[in-house]
Amino acid sequence: MASLIMSSLTSHWRQTFDFVKKCHWMNERAPPNRPYTPTTVEHIANVITHGLWIPPSIWGAMSLVQRSTNWQQFWSGIIYSGSLILLFTISTIFHCVFFCHGHGPVKDVLHRSDRAMIYIFIAASYFPWLTLTPLPAGGWAAELWWLIWILASFGILYQQAFHERYKWLETTFYLFMGVAPALAIVSIDIPGLYELQLGGVCYLAGVIFFKMDGRIPFAHAIWHLFVAFAASVHYFAILDNLYPYKTQTSNITTNKQDDL
Repeated sequence: MASLIMSSLTSHWRQTFDFVKKCHWMNERAPPNRPYTPTTVEHIANVITHGLWIPPSIWGAMSLVQRSTNWQQFWSGIIYSGSLILLFTISTIFHCVFFCHGHGPVKDVLHRSDRAMIYIFIAASYFPWLTLTPLPAGGWAAELWWLIWILASFGILYQQAFHERYKWLETTFYLFMGVAPALAIVSIDIPGLYELQLGGVCYLAGVIFFKMDGRIPFAHAIWHLFVAFAASVHYFAILDNLYPYKTQTSNITTNKQDDL
């Protein structure tokens, strides 16, 4: 009975996916070492799901700068929010060019830039926590503020040298860079640890869809939504815990009292 039910469900899902493909909601999977070509509606979804987040990212950058009370906060905020803006902007431009002009040298350059920004964004997402939070002097957690950029540099060099080759290995590098620094700081009592973990889980869940083009309609757009949600969680965790408004207000009040 169980095998009969499973066979019926499998047949049902195959029919569903065949219907989706006929509606041009999804193309066939790409062959090895070749990029997936989205359908028209998938192209549009890819553009919208990251393009909509560019204005909020700019607003977020201004909020971090306004709340900065020292140069360390200022530059950490600039690096983090700048990478956030570039992540969504480059991704949106790439998907627009891919949609309008298909394959070509400009699309290839933008695709490489889009993938490189993932490494930069991972490093930048950790940067405020590693520079604005007191970390134990001993151990390698204290050295992560510069080690993450070394990892990002190696990842970008590899990605540029082997673009669209060994895709699963490239995804493994993304996962390693995203998870390895977290293992060093999750045992440390830092503010916003729950939000940091929640955002990380969302990124990891989104990777599932990152590799599902041609199997699930709008898989890449769904991946975009996971990225946007996880980035939002991390941003507000950074804003609330590392750039508290009350701290800025109290500092301003103290300065005014000193002047009097």
